[in-house]
Amino acid sequence: MRILVIDRFEGTFAICENEEQKLFAIETSELPQGAAEGSVLEIDEEGTIRVNEEKTAARRSKVKKLQDSLWK
Repeated sequence: MRILVIDRFEGTFAICENEEQKLFAIETSELPQGAAEGSVLEIDEEGTIRVNEEKTAARRSKVKKLQDSLWK
């Protein structure tokens, strides 16, 4: 299973980053409903893409804590 994080959207593509910080472009039409910048995607062996809501929430919480610490 591959894990990617949506970094940004450019036109009809989602630019995603893997654990090794390599970038990949996925057509937005291939993304599951609700996928947004910062979403953690799981791609299984059949090529099915899912948003991992638990990992996405944990990642967003971690980023929020880092942001808050910068503004204090």
